[in-house]
Amino acid sequence: MIIFYQLKSFLVNAKMSRNHKLTELFMKKVLMLLMSIAIIGCGEAENANNNGDKPIKLVAAHNQTNMTSPYQTGMLKLKETAEQSGKFDIEVHAGTIGTNENELVEKLVLGGADIVLVSPGFMTSAGIDEVDLFSLLYLFNNYNHWEKVVDSDIGKKIADIIYQKSGNKYYVVAYWTAGVRHWYGKKPINTPDDAKGLKIRTQTAGVVSDFWTSIGAIPTSVAWAELYQALASNVVDGSENAYPYLVPMEHHKTANGKYISETAHDYTTRLLLMKANVWDNMSEKQKTILETAIKEATQAERNAIYREENQYKDKAIADGAVINSVDTQPFSAAAQTIQNQWAEKHGMADTLQQIRNTK
Repeated sequence: MIIFYQLKSFLVNAKMSRNHKLTELFMKKVLMLLMSIAIIGCGEAENANNNGDKPIKLVAAHNQTNMTSPYQTGMLKLKETAEQSGKFDIEVHAGTIGTNENELVEKLVLGGADIVLVSPGFMTSAGIDEVDLFSLLYLFNNYNHWEKVVDSDIGKKIADIIYQKSGNKYYVVAYWTAGVRHWYGKKPINTPDDAKGLKIRTQTAGVVSDFWTSIGAIPTSVAWAELYQALASNVVDGSENAYPYLVPMEHHKTANGKYISETAHDYTTRLLLMKANVWDNMSEKQKTILETAIKEATQAERNAIYREENQYKDKAIADGAVINSVDTQPFSAAAQTIQNQWAEKHGMADTLQQIRNTK
């Protein structure tokens, strides 16, 4: 409180001089900022000092606005399981406090959220390059392989790196998924040569972009909300995503989204992050309860995406999409060159080999 009284005194003195109007305005803004920080701090202190008599209030958020998405299924399971104990009160936000991952992590750091779901791509943009391991295409053979890797010591290693390089701000408490991605566009692709010269909506930097460029495609940036129109108006020749995401957006109903080639190039990984000081201030009993809830939520999210893969594939076929299976070996061979180069650059060659050896 001393700092508020000092600022107030400063403002009073500034008002006595007509030459201090700018200073007064600036200090008012500083005062408002400090009051906001104090409010956040009080909320954190309330949870930190919680002796178990009151439920711990947590805000959990993801960026999908679809209320039936697998992300939402997982978050609601987290809420349900944790709240059964009477020790937690969890508020779930489906895109309502941010549809951009930068916003979500910013809220996590500043105290506006306690648990958020983000992609590895966000971590790399934040300077944590090692997490791009999980963005390497054709890294995983199937969902079983993916689960064995992320739930093993390899997943723990990446989680530890993220904790350390985030400045000990947040923990990775679980790995979720956004499905397996396939090519879809104005024509099917059966070999890497078929992608040459095609403009594909995908990441325009990093290992994903490197792969598509290596087989002759042209990575192109298009906002997700604008992709339907981009496919319909020939801005791009195709895109890549999982059935549970491309079908609800009706991309398969456009001229440049009708052909879905099951390249299965990316068994995606998503990171469930929790604010470190919130977790650290919990009692052992509270941690045990929340760990159980996180495990159940993780299984619920994974089961939802696995189930929806088939459901949305069937819907795409019913809607007239043309789907072809692909011999992925030539694509995988191109991807392995990029994998090796990336692993050598980031000192992750042994980890990459561990993943390849995991059966």
